[in-house]
Amino acid sequence: MVNNNQLLNLPSSDELPDSDDQPVDHEIQILIPNLLWLILNQLWGDRSDWFFGINMGIFHTTGSNPRVAIVPDGFLSLGVPTLKNDQLRSSYILWEENYIVPIFVLEIVSKTYGNEYDEKMTDYARLGVLYYVIYNPDYFQRDKHERFEVYRLLNGAYQRLQGNPVWMPEIGLGIGTEVNNYYRYQRELLYWYDSEGKRFMTPEEETLQERQRAEKERQRAEQLEQMLRSLGVDPEQL
Repeated sequence: MVNNNQLLNLPSSDELPDSDDQPVDHEIQILIPNLLWLILNQLWGDRSDWFFGINMGIFHTTGSNPRVAIVPDGFLSLGVPTLKNDQLRSSYILWEENYIVPIFVLEIVSKTYGNEYDEKMTDYARLGVLYYVIYNPDYFQRDKHERFEVYRLLNGAYQRLQGNPVWMPEIGLGIGTEVNNYYRYQRELLYWYDSEGKRFMTPEEETLQERQRAEKERQRAEQLEQMLRSLGVDPEQL
């Protein structure tokens, strides 16, 4: 824990790095958080009280040094402005966010094990993150865990929640996995779900659905026009 003198001299965002400068070693560490952000932006586009960070440092005072960030693959905070002073954030600094802790954190396990099941779990619990999601599609057997695990903080420790998807009432969303086509290839990814377990569509799917709807309307209009002309009626005179 930091002492009182450290708390009085907490650095500003201009003094702190953007992240831990550790490169990701698997494409899904970027793909999945970005997909979740895209869907959220589609769902909550009219809201300005949330922030979803991707591979961004969270600076906090629950560790040994407030200048050392913890950097999840993705995290969600509620009750904070989407833009900080009308600007994009370079990092998430708790003492500049009214000490609002992220309510959701995502870690994706890759070839280089990152202590997702031990040190990071302890760190996030100490920080007070309510939901901790670990996605391990490729190395779950190595790590003796399941591919998809969701934990909820209870009395200072994480308790595993069962199900897929898992509903998170404090967020108003569920999180789960599904095999689906995304940008021309098929694989299992993480998605948001509603309270009934229905998956929210991606922006790509929304666009495709709208195109299909427009095409059906066009075909319906053409069929009506042909029918009217077959009856000797000029549609343009109606």
